[in-house]
Amino acid sequence: MARRTKEDALATRHQLLDAAEHMFAEKGVSRTALLDIAQAAGVSRGAIYWHFKNKADLFNAMMERITLPMEEALHQIGNDAGKDPLDELQGSLLDAMRKIASDQRTRRVFEVATLKVEYVDELLAVKARHLQCQADGVRQIRRSLLEAARRRAVPLRLEPSTAAQGLHALVVGLIHTWLLAPEAFELVSVAEMAIGAYLTGLGLAPR
Repeated sequence: MARRTKEDALATRHQLLDAAEHMFAEKGVSRTALLDIAQAAGVSRGAIYWHFKNKADLFNAMMERITLPMEEALHQIGNDAGKDPLDELQGSLLDAMRKIASDQRTRRVFEVATLKVEYVDELLAVKARHLQCQADGVRQIRRSLLEAARRRAVPLRLEPSTAAQGLHALVVGLIHTWLLAPEAFELVSVAEMAIGAYLTGLGLAPR
C-alpha cells in the first residue's frame, strides 16, 4: 500500500509538472495561476502545495527535470583523464543543442525559461536559480578551456574567465535566437561551426 501511495504521489507530481509546462507556454509564467495548473492537471489546488512551496518552486522543478541531465553532463567533463577536455566540452554543448532542437518537451521548457518568464515578485527565486546555473556553467567551461590549453601547451588568447563568459554567451545567444525563429537556421550545425570558430580563435585547435 505504501509503495502504491508513493507511486501515486510521483505520478501526481509529474502531472503537475506537465500541466505547468503547457500552461506557462500558453499564458506565460506571471499570468498563470497555481489554480490554472491544478485544473489543467485534474487535481486540487491543495495537491500543488503538497508537492511545491509556491510557483517558483514549481517552476524550478519543471526546469530541473529537463536541465539537470545537461548540467550533470557538463560537470562530468574532465573526470576521465584519457579524454580531451575540449572534445568533451564541445560534445556536451552540442548534445544540449540537439536535445533542444529535437525534443519537444525540452524545446518548450527552454522557450518558457527564455521568452515567457518575468523575474519579479515570487519569481525572483527563479532568477537566483538561473544565475547559479549560469555561474556553474561558466566555471566549468573555464576549467575545460584551461585544461585544454594546458594539454596543448598553448596560452589562451583571452583571459580565462572572459573566454568562458564569451563561449557561454555564444551558446545562450544561439539558443535564444533559434527559439524566436526555429525556421531561420539549423541550430546544431550553426552551433557546431560557431563554437569551433570561437575555440580556434582562442588558440585551441581541435586535435
